[in-house]
Amino acid sequence: MKSIRVLKYTITQEHNGKTVQDFLIGEQGYSRRIITRLKQNRGDILLNGEHIRMVDPIHEGDIIQVSLHEETYIHSNSELQVPIIYEDDDVIVYNKPANMPVHPSRNHQYDTLANAFCYHMEQKHMRATFRPINRLDRDTSGLVVVAKNALSASKLSGAVEKEYTAIVCGKVTPLEATIDAPIIRLDDFHIKRGVDKNGQRCVTHYKVELQNEKYSLVRIHLETGRTHQIRVHFSHIGYPLAGDDMYGGDMTDIKRQALCCNEVLFLHPQTNSTIKLCINIHDDMNKLVQCE
Repeated sequence: MKSIRVLKYTITQEHNGKTVQDFLIGEQGYSRRIITRLKQNRGDILLNGEHIRMVDPIHEGDIIQVSLHEETYIHSNSELQVPIIYEDDDVIVYNKPANMPVHPSRNHQYDTLANAFCYHMEQKHMRATFRPINRLDRDTSGLVVVAKNALSASKLSGAVEKEYTAIVCGKVTPLEATIDAPIIRLDDFHIKRGVDKNGQRCVTHYKVELQNEKYSLVRIHLETGRTHQIRVHFSHIGYPLAGDDMYGGDMTDIKRQALCCNEVLFLHPQTNSTIKLCINIHDDMNKLVQCE
């Protein structure tokens, strides 16, 4: 079973004489990969109800109809219940719990966010390729933006602003700063990263919001987005994330890295309206900074 998202565009005077391809790429944000895919099926691109080539001109009043086909090869899992924060025909945003991978892997084929997404789409009698725009580590909780079709994925890629909240060990000083330290993969056999002058430049901005004698709650904005960047950077400055045993965090009070993607901001891929979504950090993190 396939899912089809049908989009229609009415041509205005300013686009008179442009080719179909120039209009779709230049004005609507279609990638060349999507254009190539549309060319393969005669009925996927129509002008006023008739087949048209990508090189043909368009004129004021014309109506272009595009059909985006979607399919999936990932197993669905009805037992996974993941809160949905936002959903429409083009985007779905989940509040992913800790201890759930985003993508299936050899050891996690049926317990991932992808499996939950596929089941959700099946309940709507639809299928869609799983296209997460931002990716979180298995034990990081919070917001994951998923595009329901290739066009939405193309427009949203690299365009989602994110804010993170972390609980780190110790009383962080200064209370607001930027960590600018390059990160490198330590070897080819493990996922662990570390700060190294030969690594890629990584920049993390943070502000302490709350502290007690043992932990600090920090709000984080990433200027770059490298694997394990937050975890590595805070470990590097002497304040590892609570529960992050890989990078030296204390696991006494929490058994996973205390990190949550708590805010996302993006322009909707079709309406261009601003979508801003916020959640509270999960209870296992919140309890660490409650006043004693």
